[in-house]
Formats: sequence, C-alpha cells, structure tokens
Amino acid sequence: MPGYVGRDVGGDVSSAALETLLHELVDYAGLFPPAALPMAEAVRAYDEHRRGAHAWMLGRFVLPIARLEEFERTAGPLLARGAPWRLAALGGAGDREVLERANVRLAGRAVVDTLEVKALTAADVAALEACAGLCTPAGEPVPVYVELPVVEDPGALVAAIAALGLRAKVRTGGVTSDAFPTAAQLARFLAVCAAHDVVFKATAGLHHPLSGEYALTDDRASPRGPMFGFLNVFLAALFLRAGLAESGAAALLEERDARAIAFDAGGVSWRGHRLDAHSVDTLRERFAASFGSCSFTEPVESLTAMGLL
Repeated sequence: MPGYVGRDVGGDVSSAALETLLHELVDYAGLFPPAALPMAEAVRAYDEHRRGAHAWMLGRFVLPIARLEEFERTAGPLLARGAPWRLAALGGAGDREVLERANVRLAGRAVVDTLEVKALTAADVAALEACAGLCTPAGEPVPVYVELPVVEDPGALVAAIAALGLRAKVRTGGVTSDAFPTAAQLARFLAVCAAHDVVFKATAGLHHPLSGEYALTDDRASPRGPMFGFLNVFLAALFLRAGLAESGAAALLEERDARAIAFDAGGVSWRGHRLDAHSVDTLRERFAASFGSCSFTEPVESLTAMGLL
C-alpha cells in the first residue's frame, strides 16, 4: 500500500489522508447477507464497480472457497477485462490445495490472493499452520485472516496468530443486534492486534461511514439498532496504533458527530488528536487492511452524501 498518498483518483477526493484511508478499503461481499445475491448478479456488480469512477476504493471479490468453480463458470468472459480479478476465499485449515489448484486454473484471469478462516480456540489456530507460507503462482504471499470471537479477551488467540505470521479478522456486526460487539470489545481487539503487530480486517455491519442508529437490513420492516461506521473503525484503529489509549479508541468508535472528524489537505483530526497523511498511509499498510461489505454502492453513496467524495 505505500506510495498511494497523492495518487490521482480523478479529482473527487481533496484530502490525501482520506484518499489513502479509502484506497481499496471495501472488499465486495455481495454473495453474503443481507444482500445474498446470486453468483451471476454479484460478479456482474463487481465488474461494474471495477470499471466505475470509484474503483480505487474497491478491494477483493469475497466468496466461499467451495464456490470457486461456480465463480469460474459464471464470471466467464468478464475475467478477460483489465487486470486479473483479486479474490478473497473463505475456507478452512484444509483448503490449501483447493486454493492452489484454483489459482492454476485461473492463471492470468483471477487470483485467490487472500484466505479467510475462523478459529474459536488456540487449537483451531494451531491447526492453521498448514496455511502459513501460502503463495500465489507468481510467488506473492497469500495473507491468511483468522476470524476470532471478541466477547472475551482475544489476547491469547491473537498471540497465537502472530506466532504463525497470520492476520486477524473481526466481525463488526450482522443482521441482528446481538451480532455487534460493544465498542469496548472492539477497541480491545484493536489494541491487542496493535500490541502483537498483527494486521486486521473487519467484516459485516459496516454499511455507513459514521456510527449511528440504522436499519439492520434492507427490508422496509427491518428493526433498527446501533451500528459502527467504517470511518470510525478504521480511524480508531489508526489513531490507536499511533498511540491513542484504548479508551479513546472506544470513544472514537462511538462518535456520531460528523463535525468531530475533519479531513484536510495535510491529514485527519478527531477531538484534539491528529494524524498526517503519511502516517495514515503507513498505518493502513501495516495494520488496518480492509472490510467486507455486501454493498459497494452504499458506502460510496453515503460518503458522497457527507460531502467527502
């Protein structure tokens, strides 16, 4: 990621810090709830986003590893457009060979360059040793993100992940209120990752830039509940990695006043704390990777409504 500060993205972002914060931040997970699109609709949407004005914000296409062959059949000629598609596959400890075979079949058209797995215990993490050292056919490392529970202190699990050179993943929401961690739990997860120098990504519930009270699904009758904003999560992570106390990160996670977060030509500020654009660039690379979202349009439209795009 280094070197993205000041990169030309078409003139729609005035702040280098905001540009770097948003660069390839959104992994497209249209196959998953609440969108739960059929494969054909999801790949068509991703192809459109890749060719759209905000493609610079778009990360990987997320899919279950068990649906890779369906993806290949469905995506077909779309894979011939532009650079190879980058895929994040959700699988398990025994899927190394499946991933490697898929990358051979997809050569030149797409590449599974990220693996995401789940672990509940230290034994689950230890079983992931077989996934360490994964590479693409071109020899590029394949990061392995391990989704962890965060209701209890995840310190031991993150330490085990760090020992294997893996990365961490946190679920930041869902389609029901009980799927959301508290701000204190999420801040603790971020602090533990920072302490062990472990890169993280987030998934679920980050449909809006700013924390607030929102509908939990797209259904008109959907209940509403508090949801984290993706700006809150990633700014909390970056400020914490730069020295903000865990309690401060929790407060930033709950920040609902858009006026409290200010991007300018030189950086970003929040209630007396500041990061310059270079620090945002460095910390995105070293600590805060991306988040999965079943919609790419919604984050873009919300940022536009806020006047940030």
